[in-house]
Amino acid sequence: MNYKHHIVLSMVFVLALSGCDSKKTHGAKNSKEEKISGQAEEKERTPIDTLAYQQKLKALANGDTTGLWPNHLRSYPLDGAILPFKRIVAFYGNLYSKKMGILGEVPPKELWKKLNGEVKAWEKADSSTRVQPAIHYIAIVASGTPGKDGKFRTRMPEHQIDSALSIARMGDAIVFLDVQVALSDVKTEVPTLEKYLKMPQVHLGIDPEFSMKEGHRPGTKIGTMDATDVNFCSDYLTKLVKENNLPPKVLVVHRFTQGMLRNYKNIKLHPEVQVVVNMDGWGEPVLKRSTYKLYVYKEAVQFTGFKLFYKNDLKKAPHVMLTPQDLLKLKPQPIYIQYQ
Repeated sequence: MNYKHHIVLSMVFVLALSGCDSKKTHGAKNSKEEKISGQAEEKERTPIDTLAYQQKLKALANGDTTGLWPNHLRSYPLDGAILPFKRIVAFYGNLYSKKMGILGEVPPKELWKKLNGEVKAWEKADSSTRVQPAIHYIAIVASGTPGKDGKFRTRMPEHQIDSALSIARMGDAIVFLDVQVALSDVKTEVPTLEKYLKMPQVHLGIDPEFSMKEGHRPGTKIGTMDATDVNFCSDYLTKLVKENNLPPKVLVVHRFTQGMLRNYKNIKLHPEVQVVVNMDGWGEPVLKRSTYKLYVYKEAVQFTGFKLFYKNDLKKAPHVMLTPQDLLKLKPQPIYIQYQ
């Protein structure tokens, strides 16, 4: 798998983003979003059906006998949890760039036609699991240039994030806001999205590939995050869920190398947050399966995801993109699917 090319393609946004102003705001406020962003009325939580939860996780383990999966004994979620009762199928990208993913490549109506096609394919492949469509938007983007503060990252203006939420509303989708911290860190960047993370339909993604803890420029090497970074995000989301009476949040952590996620055993789980480790590499099917086994299956956290690339997975003939039927053969079956 040519991860260098993966990084290069991810960085093409630099020219497209050169005119961004992170201080711009959308003039017209959506009153509905303001109401759901943190003023939910207090209500009594009903307990989750733990038996149904265990049975679903056992099914996702897909016959694994190693003891790694099902990994359900560490934490049970609050009521309203999406996973594992629904499979999330997400389209990924940035609205400023046609080369960072499908989300920026096609207009909204065409995008929804394609996303609905993927949803139907997954419903057909696994009729026992409902599908939750999602828009996974890169809200803080690692950059090839330092910017005014030298952090090599660009925060998307609010009107662009609002646009991603509007696209999601077209198909009753949830939203993930993805963070590439570059030379900054999650403690600084994630709270800048609090306005949105207080909304019940908005969740979080973090990308260790672009976390440059040793001070390298993004794109020159693959970055890393530690369990402490994941735990900060999980603790932060937990606090928002409790204070705003929200349903559990989903936290997606991208990974395709050993070094991208360190000390995974120290990752804390909360009833308020569901952690997905997402296999983020591209290449031929045998290599993608191997990456999943080495860095997602063997280092079990809570839930698993798998990324599919419409273009990069097909770079070398006769490579093909893995199908839902192919992914359902994995142990465990991924419950979060991302299309770039």
